[in-house]
Amino acid sequence: MDEEHEPSYILCLEDWSEEARESGPKRRLWYEKMKDKGLRVKLAVDDNGVVGGMIQYGPAENTWVDGRGLFFVYCIWVHGHKEGRGDFQKRGMGTALLEAAETDARDRGAKGIAAWGVSLPFWMKASWFKKHGYEVADKNGVAVLLWKRYSKDAKAPKWFMRRKTPGVAPGRVTVTSFVNGWCMAQNLTYERAKKAIKEFGDKVVFREIDTSDMDALRRWGISDALFIDDKEVRTGPPPTQEKIKKLTAKKVRRL
Repeated sequence: MDEEHEPSYILCLEDWSEEARESGPKRRLWYEKMKDKGLRVKLAVDDNGVVGGMIQYGPAENTWVDGRGLFFVYCIWVHGHKEGRGDFQKRGMGTALLEAAETDARDRGAKGIAAWGVSLPFWMKASWFKKHGYEVADKNGVAVLLWKRYSKDAKAPKWFMRRKTPGVAPGRVTVTSFVNGWCMAQNLTYERAKKAIKEFGDKVVFREIDTSDMDALRRWGISDALFIDDKEVRTGPPPTQEKIKKLTAKKVRRL
């Protein structure tokens, strides 16, 4: 990736989207921090030079999986909306991106490469990686950690185990956002949560935990999540600002 394409990469190729811009500066800050720690990005272009897909990957030691000597695929994304730049799926871009990342990781001395997927039939499907020769290394609910071994002495990665969840502040509602920065969708949840609680004043405390700090990530065992008191809010897809406000108001009424 060159500097020309950085802005669209930062917005996950959805630079046409108001929702993407709503996700705030977290992803750019994460990128600036991680590109000096081995983060790699490749883009796929069509015959007209239009970017239709991307993959981001880097050393597993800087991610939310427990792995040594491996590279890890944060995500792979081929634009599939008619809006904006158009639908680039079903053209082999995803396979080309993954193969390019695998070759690059091997050339850089990685003992293997890992990726995450979900066992349900939508984005980042675990079954897609299995078709490309990946084996299951670990599971956590619908989240599947997969890998491909390059070296005989490579050890399979594991999910970091969740160590604890946020506590409850006496007399107030606590909204806790764990935010890593790598994912635009999770950054959107963070930005909406900050805005949703403003009208509640001192009745609500907002707490941000930056899990791009590896010490914080290991201490909690959580990469990206949203909690209202000790109850986790589903963030895939990102909840609307109104939904977060309603959930918070429900807790405030119980004070």
